[in-house]
Amino acid sequence: PRVSDPAYRAISFDELVEAYAEQIAALREGGVDLLLIETIFDTLNAKAAIAAAKDVAPELPLMLSVTITDRSGRTLSGQTIEAFWISVAHAEPLSVGINCALGAAEMRPHLETLARIAPVYTSCHPNAGLPNAFGEYEERPETTAKYLREFAESGLANILGGCCGTTGDHIRQIARALEGLPPRRRPAPERVTSLSGLEPFRITPETGFVMIGERQNVTGSARFRRLIEAGDFQGAVEIAAEQVRSGANLLDVNMDADLLDGVKAMTTFLNLIATEPEIARVPIMIDSSRFEVIEAGLKCVQGKGVVNSISLKEGEADFLEKARRIKRYGAAVVVMAFDEQGQADTVERKVEICSRAYRLLTEEAGFEPEDIIFDPCILAVATGIPEHDEYAKAFIEATRVLKERFPRAKVSGGVSNLSFSFRGNDRVREAMHSAFLYHAIRAGLDMAIVNAGQIALYEDIPPDLLERVEDVIFNRRPDATERLLAFAETVKGEGTKHAVDLSWREGTVEERLVHALVHGIDEFIVEDAEEARKKYERPLDVIEGPLMEGMRVVGDLFGAGKMFLPQVVKSARAMKKAVAYLEPFMQEERERTGSVGSTQGKVVLCTVKGDVHDIGKNIVGVVLGCNNYEVIDLGVMVPPEVLLDTAEREGADVVGCSGLITPSLTEMVNVAREMERRGLQLPLLIGGATTSRQHTAVRIAPEYSAPVVHVVDASRVVGVVSDLLDAERRQRLERENRAEQERLRALHAEREAQPLLPYRVALERRTPIVWHPDDLPTPPFTGTRIVEPAIAELRRYIDWTFFFSAWELKGRYPQILEHPAHGAAARELLAHANELLDELERDGALVARGVYGYWPARSEGDDLVLETEDGVVRIPMLRQQADHGDDRPNRSLADFLAPAETGLADHLGAFAVTAGIGAEELAARFEAEHDDYRAIMVKALADRLAEAFAEWLHERVRREWYETGPPMSLEDLIAERYRGIRPAFGYPACPDHSRKATLWELLDAERAGIGLTEHFAMTPAASVSGLYFAHPAARYFNVGRLGKDQVEDYASRCGAPRREIERWLVPYLAYDPD
Repeated sequence: PRVSDPAYRAISFDELVEAYAEQIAALREGGVDLLLIETIFDTLNAKAAIAAAKDVAPELPLMLSVTITDRSGRTLSGQTIEAFWISVAHAEPLSVGINCALGAAEMRPHLETLARIAPVYTSCHPNAGLPNAFGEYEERPETTAKYLREFAESGLANILGGCCGTTGDHIRQIARALEGLPPRRRPAPERVTSLSGLEPFRITPETGFVMIGERQNVTGSARFRRLIEAGDFQGAVEIAAEQVRSGANLLDVNMDADLLDGVKAMTTFLNLIATEPEIARVPIMIDSSRFEVIEAGLKCVQGKGVVNSISLKEGEADFLEKARRIKRYGAAVVVMAFDEQGQADTVERKVEICSRAYRLLTEEAGFEPEDIIFDPCILAVATGIPEHDEYAKAFIEATRVLKERFPRAKVSGGVSNLSFSFRGNDRVREAMHSAFLYHAIRAGLDMAIVNAGQIALYEDIPPDLLERVEDVIFNRRPDATERLLAFAETVKGEGTKHAVDLSWREGTVEERLVHALVHGIDEFIVEDAEEARKKYERPLDVIEGPLMEGMRVVGDLFGAGKMFLPQVVKSARAMKKAVAYLEPFMQEERERTGSVGSTQGKVVLCTVKGDVHDIGKNIVGVVLGCNNYEVIDLGVMVPPEVLLDTAEREGADVVGCSGLITPSLTEMVNVAREMERRGLQLPLLIGGATTSRQHTAVRIAPEYSAPVVHVVDASRVVGVVSDLLDAERRQRLERENRAEQERLRALHAEREAQPLLPYRVALERRTPIVWHPDDLPTPPFTGTRIVEPAIAELRRYIDWTFFFSAWELKGRYPQILEHPAHGAAARELLAHANELLDELERDGALVARGVYGYWPARSEGDDLVLETEDGVVRIPMLRQQADHGDDRPNRSLADFLAPAETGLADHLGAFAVTAGIGAEELAARFEAEHDDYRAIMVKALADRLAEAFAEWLHERVRREWYETGPPMSLEDLIAERYRGIRPAFGYPACPDHSRKATLWELLDAERAGIGLTEHFAMTPAASVSGLYFAHPAARYFNVGRLGKDQVEDYASRCGAPRREIERWLVPYLAYDPD
């Protein structure tokens, strides 16, 4: 889909089938023994491949393998593993399995699910673990083999192998590990009707009655028809959402209207609802009297839907042709009780036609009984025509017979037909539908097409109305119709009133509080907290009761991947406002009784000394707080002694350190050493963008005897802390963590053992560049200039991908807005971000300011040498020392500046910008209002605006320095499809943060309001700085591991002791510092 047009698709189902058919025909001609459709990320795409295989090479066995990419266990297009299998089971494959994206450990729970439900062979081809920060796979062959042996021993798979990162050694080890093990025994097929959208829907005896939402029908809903005919498909989508919220288990979609292009309308609508996870999670019933419309719908649905309907009206040949086409798409089918003689209106005719259709479908079309749904035809009663008076009773009795004769098949019907005579009288129609359903369900009716939001409870129907309705349904008296018509006149126009948006306000105060927290609604939170306070004996009981129950639900949903970080933070905002309201009452009680409440545990968090970045830490604090942990957040730039004094004084259970810049890694080592010196046994959590599992294992964990655990993101922290504070689970976690860290240390040792080139040899392998004056443009000025663009000017340069990443919503923008699992959360987050940006523009609460400049420059060895008004300034650079074993150069940024010996005039640019002036004050204001959501939002936006500022300024620099031609699109800017680079100190090409000191003197960056901490973190935190290289050959690169010989030379050029320089280069050192 496109963001501007969610119904758009770049390729059609038929085009995919044609392309796959061409490939499969060639493979078949080439003599393949079987076909494997693998790395399936989109089930609709896979269904096209399956259709092509069945068309072109039906004799070849088919293997299927899906890729689970989402943290909650979903495909890229949003399906769960169960929904996927249900969607493709019609292919009757030789095997089904999982490959790619995950390592064996992460793949196991999904394979276990698949092995349990798939009655075919199962396969598993994991990656060699998960890639590290450099995209490398580190899992050793014996580790992968150990996992897969356990899979085989547990009966999870028949076919095992490897995917990304696995090598011949991995396959050999796997083969050895599996020798002599028995293959998995396939389970018996599950004989239940199974459908799917993004999620599975099984109709079992425990399921209860299935409601099929009917309001997406242009013939049955005037509102829906008006929207479709007006081209307002988004408005029509909202009707579908209302049906799902009202309890619809399936959605019936019908586009059969005069003057409406049914194929186009069906395709557009189904493509749209496929981008709405709330709707797409349920299966679709494609309803049309025109088979070309049905087939168009089937080409849009990735799940296993239902066709409504086919019949024997045109004879057996036509019936079977359509049935086989439906089977090709993997759908279930509704069979209308209609044959060559017409529609069935008696019990005998209904049963006869359905029995004949059942035989044809099961014996000649290959349908399983579970995929057959009879519709014995609900016809209108109380029409005044005597022949119609038995219609309702006949349907109920036919249902009873069909369920006895064909117990594995299902029975359905369109309920609104029953009350057609009472159009416009909602009161009577609702009563008729409810009473009819009550009796039909008792007779065996499995499902029905109904308005899921307008079904009255049978017990709530007034006795006088119920008597008249049931007289009509069962034809109990000759004047039944007249009596109901007379009653209808007395209640004409009445109907059930629905306040959908605020219906949750009708619950108990406990239910309202839970709902508000789960949905992040703070509008009524104080009002409800006060009502609960009056109800409960103590204000603390409100927090420990309904409020904590709400946050428990939030935690469970977040942990299961069904709720996303922005929603959790909004839930925390509502919780904080409720607690803030109750706090004075609790304080009064504490003063009176001395009582205190209980928590799960106490956690002290900080951003370490010298670092000012705290967005990730703040999010972790919010998530822990949501799960009833007491969080003491010490803020940023916290020295080890302050952190640990606080932890000891407060009786903390866990300590957590965060950091973004490289020097923070050394500070974390210092924290670990100090904890060991003090004899503490508190678990130490490590997190932040610059941290890694490997650095934690190699540098931090060896300094402290208690657990040191690297936490990837906020979604993992609750599980880790919970395990650490449970005696039994802590022992298991410690064992697993220690083993993993030993493995990482061994990997690190192996890598360190790989030889580097001597620095003098690396120098000789510099980037080969033929220097020419035409490639060395002269900038418009030398020296520096201040710039202060408006926020409005920077907005269009925002790269939203990284904004979403800060909130732990993974995916590229704008595609993330249509993500099946978290697209809705992303769209809501983007809307709130733009609202806040509007405020920032209007109020001027955030200021962007920067400084940039140009200087005549040259390279001398690995130094950048600049000519300034105050004299020569040298900035030493580092060079790659890895032995690539081929003709690739060992790069340094100095390679991209003309060497002094060429005698050519070259220039270097530099910059420092911030969009964070005012951000801390604004965040503090939001925090004082108990609004963590907007406090985190403003910092995240300031970060993005700072990066946007850097992009905006670089574009300006290129235009005024050397770039010609039309302006680039934002997409091209973000993809860096331009000449020149802007490397930043502290990043892979020049990883030494301490060189910022020289940059700050060069730019006089303090003029722009940007400072440096003692560890060279920029303040405000939302700041960016770096150098500008203009040469066409300039490229980004990772300097990689550094030998001691180079570090000694570099320290000498910097005029600093080697030990001091090593502090800033810890992750890059290929040796242990003395």
